[in-house]
Amino acid sequence: MIDYRAIEAKLMDTVGGARRPVAIAFLDAPPAGVEKFEGSQPSSCSYWRLAAEGRKFYTEASDHLNCPVGAYTHNTLTPERLPELQQTLGLMSSIGYIRMEEVPGVFHLDRAPKVVAYAPLGETTYPPDAVLISGLPGAMMLIAEAAMRAGAMSNLPLLGRPTCMAIPAAMSNGAVTSSGCIGNRVYTDVPEDHIYTVLRGSDLEKVAAELDTIRSANRTLTEYHQERRRSLSTM
Repeated sequence: MIDYRAIEAKLMDTVGGARRPVAIAFLDAPPAGVEKFEGSQPSSCSYWRLAAEGRKFYTEASDHLNCPVGAYTHNTLTPERLPELQQTLGLMSSIGYIRMEEVPGVFHLDRAPKVVAYAPLGETTYPPDAVLISGLPGAMMLIAEAAMRAGAMSNLPLLGRPTCMAIPAAMSNGAVTSSGCIGNRVYTDVPEDHIYTVLRGSDLEKVAAELDTIRSANRTLTEYHQERRRSLSTM
């Protein structure tokens, strides 16, 4: 049994801050003992904020239709709601935010989930398909280096808009880093100086196991480079 609470503590010690890593699972049925989310949210990524704040719940596919872009990346978009996606993309294109030829490159889930479950990582009762972490770039550097050492880092470049595509990208390719997007920052209140790393759930344990080595190596290299800077700098 994976000790998700211990892994969360290690990640939080690395990342700092108050936002907890979020465990996300795409399921065919509600996980046992987890309550259904009641209410409405404007986007799929809004649920990240609630889970990072400590809430544990599951949503149904229909709960993700308020944001057509998120519904597309999560493969929950229904034919009746397709015009909303086209309208949103048309707006984004008309203001210069995207080019329509970029759209086919947006990652999305291959299979439509019936249920999407969210929890703070340390409180998950189900194996996550993806683990979402946010923090300052220096901390995300350490997470990425641990993923590289574990052989769990994808070959994808830094991802951008939409942020939610980082989840299917990580699930199919390995760990990814995302700069986020303006919609996500509005809906989640993530600080402007934070970025995201998303880990594939099956890689979580081995990435966490490499964090101690990476953190220790970075402390040693900090001293090494500081000494080089002092000895090699001239005015």
